[in-house]
Amino acid sequence: MPTTRVATVAAPFDRDLEADFARIARLVDEAKQQDAQLLALPEAALGGYVSDLDGSASPPPAFAVDGPEIARLAALAGDLVVTAGYCEAAEDRRYNAAVCVTGDGVLGTYRKVHQPLREDATYTAGDAFEAFETPIGRIGMQICWDKGFPEAARALAIDGARVIVSMSAWPVSATNPHPDPAQDRWTRRFDLFDRARALENQVVWVASNQFGTFGSLRFAANAKIVDPGGEIVAATGQTESMVVADFDLDADLDAHRAGMNNLRDRRPDLYGALTRPALQPV
Repeated sequence: MPTTRVATVAAPFDRDLEADFARIARLVDEAKQQDAQLLALPEAALGGYVSDLDGSASPPPAFAVDGPEIARLAALAGDLVVTAGYCEAAEDRRYNAAVCVTGDGVLGTYRKVHQPLREDATYTAGDAFEAFETPIGRIGMQICWDKGFPEAARALAIDGARVIVSMSAWPVSATNPHPDPAQDRWTRRFDLFDRARALENQVVWVASNQFGTFGSLRFAANAKIVDPGGEIVAATGQTESMVVADFDLDADLDAHRAGMNNLRDRRPDLYGALTRPALQPV
């Protein structure tokens, strides 16, 4: 059976764009040496994330999807499928965005929909969840807080994604953080969301994350790969590192869906409330 090797990382990225590209080049080389076919880089891998979430942070540098920075990323990727987060410049707006590339160019794009705290002071929200074709098959992309919303991953799975890449700059708690980041409540939530989204959609879930600190934020790291049964098959823990895992993206998913099939057994005729505003003020 054909296997696909996917790789994900916990790694630091900041405003030093040349250092970011140097780190990406090393990670791409490492992924290729491990015979990976997909590499997931974190949210804001090009130029770094915002330094805080209270709305006062200066924005990261912004790049056009058809600009030289994304072309440079594609050139580094070569025959590897690479996903990476960046700040997208589009007309007079900035988006917290992600791009999927190979050496042939851009395969897919995404703009983050769900914005935590005051991220909306820096970015405009996106408005779509769409899967797309790649050399390893049909995949979807999310960014960070999107993983907290089951509808987002479900929309990608219904659109045919068998792999969902969730890129994050997910921090530990800003209030009363645990002295051990692995035990922090926001690290636990990060892990629970990853496992739940994989299990309820029976997809391969590839979660990358930032590592270290940036501004007021300390990142949870723990990039991971989750199988369609919700089991973590590889994780970086609280280290700056890469992990890989192998899947037959047809046979493995079909086996998980052969009996209890979450997509087949849906009752969308009963889910109208999902598109209505909440009854209580939020």
